[in-house]
Amino acid sequence: MDSLAQASEDSGRQEPVTRRRRTGGRSARVRAQVLQSVSALLLEAGYDGLTVDAVAERAGVHRTTVYRRWRDVGHLLADVLDSASDDTWSPPDTGSLEDDLTALNQEVYEALAGGGPNLTTALIAAGFRSTEAATALSRFWEDRYARCAVVVTRAADRGELPGPVDSRALLVAATAPLYHELLLLRAVADPTLPHRAARAAAAAAGAGAFSTPQ
Repeated sequence: MDSLAQASEDSGRQEPVTRRRRTGGRSARVRAQVLQSVSALLLEAGYDGLTVDAVAERAGVHRTTVYRRWRDVGHLLADVLDSASDDTWSPPDTGSLEDDLTALNQEVYEALAGGGPNLTTALIAAGFRSTEAATALSRFWEDRYARCAVVVTRAADRGELPGPVDSRALLVAATAPLYHELLLLRAVADPTLPHRAARAAAAAAGAGAFSTPQ
């Protein structure tokens, strides 16, 4: 499951297109500059150091442009998070449920395990400070879990599962240990964690732990 940081960075490198704004030309360039500035300032100064004026100055646009289009910090953060879903990312197909889950976990691990502040954790933390950011963060997770449901569908087609499975419950079980260990407990990064968590979730799924009534 690709990280918020990578998704946000990728969306900033191309002409942005969103569900709510389908603009091009100068408008798209301004949006990309502003959102890149939001991400950079959030990482450098944290939520408390993020202001509309600071974003406008860093982006090289007039403050009234930012106020008119985004209104406040909450809506700026929400647009950063929404832009992270404007990509073509899809989960890898490795040929087995355990390996697919390991590959997803590896992306999460790489986003969270680096030393020091990173954009993924900063955006997650911002969700606790801003209602708009929290709502947008929920949309991001809904999008990613929906895209990852194909991992479970493929496993079922290969006969790796005993019957219909709750894909959301399985995917959460596979990824949750990484967020718990690295984000909540701030444990020392263990490169074996992505595979261990994936293996446990795949084994549980094979044993029927996430089966749904037929």
